[in-house]
Amino acid sequence: MSLFSSWQTWAVLSAVFAALTAIFAKVGVENINSDLATFIRTIVVIVALGCLLAATGQFQAPGTISSRSYLFLVLSGLGTGASWLCYFRALKLGEAAKVAPIDKLSVVLVAVFGVLFLGERLSMPNWFGIVLIALGAAGTPDGKSAWRGCRACPC
Repeated sequence: MSLFSSWQTWAVLSAVFAALTAIFAKVGVENINSDLATFIRTIVVIVALGCLLAATGQFQAPGTISSRSYLFLVLSGLGTGASWLCYFRALKLGEAAKVAPIDKLSVVLVAVFGVLFLGERLSMPNWFGIVLIALGAAGTPDGKSAWRGCRACPC
């Protein structure tokens, strides 16, 4: 099996690019509105993916895509947009090293939603890892609670 046919390779690359995204975005939103920064980022993603699809011949006729796929891709796109808007606003207001761990609570939520809505099953070691991620999101690199001073947190 090729290195690039492994889902683990792609997951690690995703994590690396997500980390770079946080750093680049933090610098990028310094002097502009975070919503405008998200808009610019979205244009870059659309152009890059359009070029990739054109170069690899992976475009597909719109009529061959099921309405169910369209529905869930639109919902996913709306979720992505909302996530990006919130993420860029958080980066504008906070430190990248503190925003990113809280953003990674999405990993915990994906595991829970996958079990609840998709019928996926996780082993005890998987759940242990999910708990560790959740605990990591509760603290920050400086050892202080990321939630202290947050209006949404009673602490």
